[in-house]
Amino acid sequence: MQEHDSNAMRQFYGLTVGYLTAICARYVSQEADVKDVLQESYLKIFASIDRFAYRGEGSLKAWAARITVNEALMSLRKNAHIANITYMEHLPEVPEEEPNVDDVPPEVIQRFIRELPVGYRTVFNLFVFEDHNHQEIAEMLHIKETSSASQLSRAKSILAKKINDYKAKNNK
Repeated sequence: MQEHDSNAMRQFYGLTVGYLTAICARYVSQEADVKDVLQESYLKIFASIDRFAYRGEGSLKAWAARITVNEALMSLRKNAHIANITYMEHLPEVPEEEPNVDDVPPEVIQRFIRELPVGYRTVFNLFVFEDHNHQEIAEMLHIKETSSASQLSRAKSILAKKINDYKAKNNK
């Protein structure tokens, strides 16, 4: 995709908009904010395409995804959501093992993730979907490593409870 090639931009947008929207939605809960982050991501992608280095199939998509995650994190920081990480006082009891999610529709799991408090959701997404370790997450979010680990543990507890409740309610 050459810089300023509107046909290539349009094609790239069409191929990636669903994927990058899903990434935005994992971090940002308000629909209007998702659209803003997505727009900023595409502006940054197209403005910096000359700095992209092809590293094999999927590298452009991965590069665009990294930009989108960074834009989502910047949006959260700008709105002071990350800085105000709060802890829920009463966490649900966690089952000994993680619940089986095979019979839970993906859109339900996505909704549960989006319902997590911002700090928990952000750490969960960075750890699970972006494959960052706690040291990297701590650096990205300007928190302690122990806070990252704690946020992840609490997010998993909440998600496990929501999944188990869903399965009990829907006889799964």
